[in-house]
Amino acid sequence: MNLDSLRRTPNALAAEYSRFRVGERLLLTGHSHQAWPDVAREGQLAAFEDAARDVDAKWEAASRMAEEVRVGVRALLADDGDIALGVNTHELLVRFLSSVDIRRRPRLVTTDGEFHSARRQLARLAEEGIEVVRVPAAPAGTLAERLAAVVDDRTAAVLVSAVLFETARIVPGLDAVAAACRSRGAELVVDAYHALGVFPLPLRELGLGDAWVLGGGYKYLQLGEGNCFLRLPPHAAGLRPVVTGWFAEFGTLAEEPDPDRVVYARGGDRFAGATYDPTSHYRAARVLRFRAERGLTPEFLRTVTQHQLGLLADRFDRLDLPESVITRDRGVPLTEFAGFLALRCRDAAGLRQALAERGVSTDSRGEYLRLGPAPYLSDAQLESAIAALATCCA
Repeated sequence: MNLDSLRRTPNALAAEYSRFRVGERLLLTGHSHQAWPDVAREGQLAAFEDAARDVDAKWEAASRMAEEVRVGVRALLADDGDIALGVNTHELLVRFLSSVDIRRRPRLVTTDGEFHSARRQLARLAEEGIEVVRVPAAPAGTLAERLAAVVDDRTAAVLVSAVLFETARIVPGLDAVAAACRSRGAELVVDAYHALGVFPLPLRELGLGDAWVLGGGYKYLQLGEGNCFLRLPPHAAGLRPVVTGWFAEFGTLAEEPDPDRVVYARGGDRFAGATYDPTSHYRAARVLRFRAERGLTPEFLRTVTQHQLGLLADRFDRLDLPESVITRDRGVPLTEFAGFLALRCRDAAGLRQALAERGVSTDSRGEYLRLGPAPYLSDAQLESAIAALATCCA
């Protein structure tokens, strides 16, 4: 697989996504829900067959699929740390928050640019008396420095995204936040959802070896729903989340229960919940194999994404549309953006609807229209999408 083969029509990958009809549709929702490769269906069916054959004994096979997902996550992070799996990032975030001593350190630091699962939960905690400090996300170039400056001895945790979900801006210098947290005894949680599958994220090289990392496969990784994770830092071994399910006892069930103290499994399972649908892990494991077979590494996908963003930006700039209607941040190089092109609009929701009526799938967040390419789209498809945008803005 090489970049030239993906630029052509038909795109060299498109045939592998035939059930999502990616060659027939203009799906610029790659930052929100990428199409699944056809092999995902094999994983779905294998989950059914194992359940039909083994009934309740299916969990042995399911655990192997879960471990394959963990191995895939570790590879993406270039890290060998423990991985907790969850249906969504919110449940993992809640378990994390329940494991830190918020009574003794009742202060959480975050930004005003976090995704809704964190934004809403932290806002609700603030209503209950937890001090929540929201640092302005813009400008992204100085965000890490500004976050580090407000960490103090009362701070339980800092929660920040590696990539801002509204604008696709990469947040540089998170190692400075990690150092501030380390010196003050606070935890750092990095939301990597908009980074995974877009560019390499080697934790230790980035100075994030002590960080907790949240992420999932619903977006760029093409794993579908139910495939989220929490990477645990080495010092997490002694933490005991208050919000806990019985799967967090696995490995200890044979022991004599202690009536006075809840016990936890080792590793990532100490942050586990309870019974879940393992179909998601079958699907994810099969898709991760497919991505490895096709050479869809973070490094290669970064090259693809940068090309596609460059094409979209260039064709958009050529339209020379009124900035009062729609514009983009031309003052920042595309290398500082992740997986989508964010266009600030007078009526982002209206443009999204107008594009949908012309067969172009996008989405909007507040004042931003988000155009999310994916590796199975050809250059011609991206140009058609911008041509449709021109008619909507005429």
